[in-house]
Amino acid sequence: MLPVAEKMDMVGFFSMEVWGGATFDVCIRYLVEDPWERLRQLRKHIKRTPLQMLLRGQNVVGYRNYPDDVVVKFVEKAAENGVDIFRVFDALNDVRNMETAIKTVKRVGRHAQGTICYTISPVHTIEYYVNVAKRLAQLGCDSICIKDMAGMLAPQPAYELITALKREVGLPVHLHCHCTSGMAMMTYLRACDAKVDVLDTAFSPLAWGTSQPPVESIVAALRGTPHDPGLDLELLQEIAEYFRELREKYYDPLGLIDPKAERVDPSIMVHQIPGGMFSNLLEQLREQDAVHRLKEVLEEVPRVRRELGYPPLVTPTSQIVGTQAVLNVLSGKRYSVVPKEVRDYVKGFYGQPPAPIDEEVKRLIIGDEEPITCRPADLLEPILDKIPEEVKLYIESEEDMLTYVLFPAIALEFFKKRKAKREEAKTAVPKEKLAELERVAAVSAVVAVHLAERGGVKALTLQRFRREVSPWVLVWRKSLAEHGV
Repeated sequence: MLPVAEKMDMVGFFSMEVWGGATFDVCIRYLVEDPWERLRQLRKHIKRTPLQMLLRGQNVVGYRNYPDDVVVKFVEKAAENGVDIFRVFDALNDVRNMETAIKTVKRVGRHAQGTICYTISPVHTIEYYVNVAKRLAQLGCDSICIKDMAGMLAPQPAYELITALKREVGLPVHLHCHCTSGMAMMTYLRACDAKVDVLDTAFSPLAWGTSQPPVESIVAALRGTPHDPGLDLELLQEIAEYFRELREKYYDPLGLIDPKAERVDPSIMVHQIPGGMFSNLLEQLREQDAVHRLKEVLEEVPRVRRELGYPPLVTPTSQIVGTQAVLNVLSGKRYSVVPKEVRDYVKGFYGQPPAPIDEEVKRLIIGDEEPITCRPADLLEPILDKIPEEVKLYIESEEDMLTYVLFPAIALEFFKKRKAKREEAKTAVPKEKLAELERVAAVSAVVAVHLAERGGVKALTLQRFRREVSPWVLVWRKSLAEHGV
């Protein structure tokens, strides 16, 4: 990102989403990279364009609800490190789970974007979405985002929903669609007819499939229309070429990405499975040597979703529904194996489902236990002041403290690797010094050869040529000469 960041800053985007969501987890789990430093570096190079992050409400950037002290401190530090726009969402559209985050964003003077997760079900009507948006507006949100994470928003429903939101809520509307079903480009054009304010896109080498529509195509398609964003298409092409070369160089060398996750798949209109969830399902089935049962799982997902009250399939509810669907298929008996996360969901620990949970399924999962009705975070004690003493040895900042409470086991391993890397850097020989030492060693070898042959020398002079010859070549030349070559 850094080599092209300043050029991207020149485009004139409304914002660049550079942080949050799964990127935080990926940094510490796989890249051994500090996500906070990543944000600071991007802020250093991107000075004109607002930086945006995806915040999972009370889940922050994790997969469960965290206490309010974590949410508040995280938003404060994220703003301090460079985030300008916070796109706040909750997997269940439970506004209670977004309230603390949104209020903190407003308190620190940043843009709060309240988000509605779009899905299709008997309860997810335009009236439902408008009511959620009105509650977000009452919290002080600056804009509303329609998050179509599965790519199911068709052109006409998009027109009707955006029209209703602008008429009844009155805030700017941002549209975020994925290309999974193949409808996103048509949906974006119809959204323009409804006077949508911002469209989310990706550069073409990273677009399509389960990603967003390509920015170059959108800009070209809208050129000369009332919706023309006026962006420099040649500059966009230059940036796209950079990412194209990067993709060709680094794309999936270990073969971890299943091609099925990158195709246009209209069947999503039936099973409603977003791209990230689809990849997770494939991985779960692959681990059990059961990829051949994918069709059964895809048929099971809508049934589980209906029985659990039609949760939108976005993190973490997508994992909850997907895992239960896999277990129902592989176990041979539905709900005979139920993970803790599914039990917690049914108990209300993730929030209020959009519709009532099937009573028979509820009984199978939690028996006669009654679900909670309060905001889940109300049951959580503050944890920022409860970091173990042995962990504090690795904590260097408030950002580290947050990283640990969000991902304890992974963060501790990351801290240890970071410390080891720094220690290694202290003892490592700089590249410049290493080259010098190599030259000295080579020359010493030449001297040793001469001494061994002649029993002593008065002086040794190496002639420098215009084109530099490696000192080691001189050693081999001497050795070859000794053998008459």
